[in-house]
Amino acid sequence: MPWWLDLLLLAVAATLWCSGSANADDVWSLFQKLIAAVALAVVLLGGRQILLELAALGLALWLPSARRFQ
Repeated sequence: MPWWLDLLLLAVAATLWCSGSANADDVWSLFQKLIAAVALAVVLLGGRQILLELAALGLALWLPSARRFQ
């Protein structure tokens, strides 16, 4: 895997982790953190399933965030 793709996946994983930490909904927070952990594992283990990983990250970024309305 090229180094720039590793950096991109790490950046997206960090973004998802921060978004999951700031999310008020526990389920979405856990899901976003899980996807971030999978992205980190793909980078660390050097997996070759990049299309599947990018699709999962795109889905996680596309999901709406839960906001509290008062």
